[in-house]
Amino acid sequence: METTIGDRIRSLREFRDLTQEELAQRAGVSVDTIRKLEQNLRQSARISTLRALARALDVQLERLVGQPTVTQQLQDDGGLIALRDAIQDIGTLPGVLSDSNLEDPPDEQVWVASVKSAMSQYWRGEYSLLSSTLPLLLRDGRAVARQTPTERVWQQLSLAYQLAACLATQAGHPDWAYTAVEQQLTAAARASDPLMEGMGVSTLSWVLLRQGRWEQAHEIAVRKAEALEPSFMRGTPAQFAVYGNLLVAAATPAARRDDHDRAIELLSGAEAAAVRSGPVRAYGTAFSVADVRTQKVNVALAGSENRPEQALEFSGDVRVSEISRPVHSAAYRVDVAQAQYQTGDSEGALTTLLEVEADQPEWIKLQVLASATVREMLEAERRRNTPLRGLAARLGVDPAL
Repeated sequence: METTIGDRIRSLREFRDLTQEELAQRAGVSVDTIRKLEQNLRQSARISTLRALARALDVQLERLVGQPTVTQQLQDDGGLIALRDAIQDIGTLPGVLSDSNLEDPPDEQVWVASVKSAMSQYWRGEYSLLSSTLPLLLRDGRAVARQTPTERVWQQLSLAYQLAACLATQAGHPDWAYTAVEQQLTAAARASDPLMEGMGVSTLSWVLLRQGRWEQAHEIAVRKAEALEPSFMRGTPAQFAVYGNLLVAAATPAARRDDHDRAIELLSGAEAAAVRSGPVRAYGTAFSVADVRTQKVNVALAGSENRPEQALEFSGDVRVSEISRPVHSAAYRVDVAQAQYQTGDSEGALTTLLEVEADQPEWIKLQVLASATVREMLEAERRRNTPLRGLAARLGVDPAL
């Protein structure tokens, strides 16, 4: 039988020896909401409610909602378990005797080109393909760094670990991602590249956000942004891009803590940096005014003070065609779909989600917000909606519940 969100809440609550009233008080939600979820009278709740319940139950949101933690296609020469083993390579630990040092490194230029190709796979949402190639890419990178420990090689290895952290997080494994960020920051330090370190902190902030560590996610990004803030007159595009990414990273956890004014302040600073830099592709990311404006939509939906009308207002300033990364475009449109649904436009929300699925069929299956929105739409369904139920089935949301 399908395990519902309510089943998982009840199981975790009983494991924690909490009453429904005690859980409601810890989470700041109504007892009635918990009761209806546990009795399967409701199949979902707003994403802010689910986040609050997850924090109160001391579990990751992904576990509470049953997010898939696998890629779509099995690979003979890689996969997420192989990625874990490559990230948590025992041969890199002090005192451990390993034969990993005996590996012959590939040609440096060939390996660097492979890092660039892997980065493109990630931003296109090709996670199954990336999970099959990234484990070997990390192992080869360590071998190249042992033989040719130049700053350029360490920088590229830092980018490879950044990819590993991002993929692990998207697949619902933020603990692996944390280890990958540790390796990313170590490689960035060996590269003597403060901007690469800045991107490492930006990645770490995102991982901490997914772990529910909002205060830390906010603070580390703000501190690093202050340390790297470029001169308005002499800053380079790359400096503005990394600085702006850190401000964006700090904004979302601020909004999750219901400090929306601070979040918008940070994003306004990031937008000013984007105006100054122009569109930039550097350090494994893309940065532009359009990229920053999409985050205004996201923060409007964060926290308990959900503001879907404001999110749609912010979306009016975003041109989807100017968003340079396909996965980022998809994430922005999932936010828009959530705002559309919450303002009563269920038809528009479904249309948007179906468009995202058509563009990113593998990526969308790993998105908690997309699944949560579909669950809400199913619960409010007044008559059988075949396209909605088809989407629900493909996302692993049981329409029969």
